[in-house]
Amino acid sequence: MSAVEANRRKGRLVTVLPVAIFALIGAGFYWGLFNGNDTLPSPLVGKAVPEFDLPPIEGRTDGLSTADLKGQVSIVNVWASWCVPCRVEMPLLNELAAQGEVPIFGINYKDRPEEALGFLDELGDPYTRIGADRNGRVSIDWGVYGLPETFVIDAEGRIAYKHIGPFNRNSLEENILPVVRRLQEGAGS
Repeated sequence: MSAVEANRRKGRLVTVLPVAIFALIGAGFYWGLFNGNDTLPSPLVGKAVPEFDLPPIEGRTDGLSTADLKGQVSIVNVWASWCVPCRVEMPLLNELAAQGEVPIFGINYKDRPEEALGFLDELGDPYTRIGADRNGRVSIDWGVYGLPETFVIDAEGRIAYKHIGPFNRNSLEENILPVVRRLQEGAGS
């Protein structure tokens, strides 16, 4: 092989290699954005909820603590008034609360009391109890890293399921409620 041919091959490799790397990275991003699998493992699933005792939002009478999450299957929803995706799921939370199938508890994350109350006045209040997590420490203990996050808690106070982000009707009916119902059946037997 001549020196000219070797240089041409080297030139093609230098041209093709960055394009190939870019294409692989692009394919990875495309898969990550559009694969439809929004489940992320949580190391807390199957473990007891963290010990906590949150005061109520100013203007409400009942806060939320670990003890409130024992004795019945329940849902805990971590939300904030400034969270736009929290607004998206609020109609479904209100609908679920109206059905009375499962109690819904809230952890209000780093919110001003007047803004949290305004959010509930505007969009409805599906929560049986709400704890005010003003500094975010309890949410960190729960493994929350984006709002909203929704947890299904079994009757013994263990985290049975975690949904990250706003849920839609499909994820509520196919993921969250089947866990609730299975746990309720198991708790009743």
